[in-house]
Amino acid sequence: MNASAIPAPDEAPEAPPSANPAAPATGVTSPPETAPPDDRKVVRDSLGVGVAVGLSGFAFGVTASGAGLSVAQTCALSLLVFTGASQFALVGALAAGGNPLTAAAGAFFLGVRNAFYGLRLGQLLRVPWRVRPLAAHWIIDETAAVALAQDNRRAARLGFTVTGAAVYLLWNLTTLLGALGAGALGDPRAWGLDAAGPAVFLALLGPMLRTSAERATAVLAVLLAMALLPVLPAGLPVLLAALAAPTVLLLDGLRSRSKEARRGGRGTRRTGDGRRTGEERRTGEGER
Repeated sequence: MNASAIPAPDEAPEAPPSANPAAPATGVTSPPETAPPDDRKVVRDSLGVGVAVGLSGFAFGVTASGAGLSVAQTCALSLLVFTGASQFALVGALAAGGNPLTAAAGAFFLGVRNAFYGLRLGQLLRVPWRVRPLAAHWIIDETAAVALAQDNRRAARLGFTVTGAAVYLLWNLTTLLGALGAGALGDPRAWGLDAAGPAVFLALLGPMLRTSAERATAVLAVLLAMALLPVLPAGLPVLLAALAAPTVLLLDGLRSRSKEARRGGRGTRRTGDGRRTGEERRTGEGER
């Protein structure tokens, strides 16, 4: 036997080579940080949302045509604005005889929510600069909901892209079909299509109201809009209903400060009682 093959007493036997070249020296492979996403599930969910929402463009096309917009104007709104609730708010105010500037202002303030979605999605998706203008145009309720529901950036990007493409293509196609077929359908209110837009918006908004403050804001906004609707021109009730958010935030802050003050007052009273008791005890000892 070759003596050189016997390891010396102070030498440890060499560890067997690991099957993974990138594995640490201990030979123990660490699990991946995140499991690979199921692309098929993400695509399936995204297409489901895209088809369900994209078909609502037909109702918008009919409603916009009934409000007096031409086919070209209706299609331009879907192509360039592409935020369903704002589009329905605009044509609804115009149909009610509202001032175009007031109607546009109401639609603008409804669309501002997409800017807040963009702040969150910008950190999550981290898309390259060259495609950010297109990505910004696709930031709507549906794409934000699908992207934020994913577990990692890869799945979020896939869900955002598939949802945005599906909604954009179907929404614009059905908008065109609705505008062209509005004449054959007659009055959209007879078919209930004038309520399709608000119904879709409420269905999307409902699951997002998770806290008591959010639910209180929604209820107060509805009450304000309904109370002001008979006395103000079309479009203004929607704008003034936005005052519900700062009102609820102010009341919530006052309630929180009141609770803290009551807790602090109880602590002060307990401390004060203890001080008075100590002073009385010292006074009594001095008299004795």
